[in-house]
Amino acid sequence: MNSSDNKKHWENVYETKNPDQVSWTQKKPQTSLDFINSFGLGKEAKVIDIGGGDSNLVDFLLEEGYENITVLDISVKALEKAQQRLGSKADKVNWIATDITAFEPTETYDIWHDRAAFHFLTTPEQVSKYIDIAEKNITTFMVLGTFSKNGPAKCSGLDIQQYDEESLSEKFKEDFEMIQCITEDHTTPFETTQNFIFCSFKKH
Repeated sequence: MNSSDNKKHWENVYETKNPDQVSWTQKKPQTSLDFINSFGLGKEAKVIDIGGGDSNLVDFLLEEGYENITVLDISVKALEKAQQRLGSKADKVNWIATDITAFEPTETYDIWHDRAAFHFLTTPEQVSKYIDIAEKNITTFMVLGTFSKNGPAKCSGLDIQQYDEESLSEKFKEDFEMIQCITEDHTTPFETTQNFIFCSFKKH
C-alpha cells in the first residue's frame, strides 16, 4: 500500500469509528507508562508517541507532568480527535501529521514510544526507513510494542509483521541495546485478545 492509500485508509478509520469500535483502544496504556517511567528521565524529557492517533497515552503523560510531548500520526482526523478530547491541554502538545517513513524531525527525542505502528511496515524499504529515522533522532530510549508471533496477522484489514524478542533486537542492533521485553494480552473493546510484545531499548 503506498503512502497516499495508507493515509486514506487511516483517515477513513478515524472518520467512521469511535474508540470503542477499534481494536487497539486502551483505557489506560499502563505498560507504556511503566516503561516510560522506568527510564528515570525527568519530566522535561522529550517524548514522542509514534502512530499515537487518538490514544490516551498523551493524557496520562500530561497528567504525570511530562512537559515536552509530541504525537505523530498519519491521520489528521485521529490527531483532531485527541485534540478535541484534551481541550485546552492540547496546546501543550506538539502534533505532527505525517507518515512515519516520511518523517523529517526538526529535533531529537529522549524517549521514542511506538505501540502498534512499526508492525504495519511490511516491506524492507519501509522498515529500513523507520530504523534510519529512529537511529538518527533518538538520544536515549525507545519502547516498541508490536503484535507477537502469537498475535494477529492482520489489523484494521491490513497485513502486519509479527515480531519476537530476537527479531526486534536484530532489527535495531546497530544502534540500540535491548533492555527488556514482555508479552501481554490486550483485550479489545470487542472482548477478543491480541498478544503483544513490548521491548525497551537504550541507544548505544
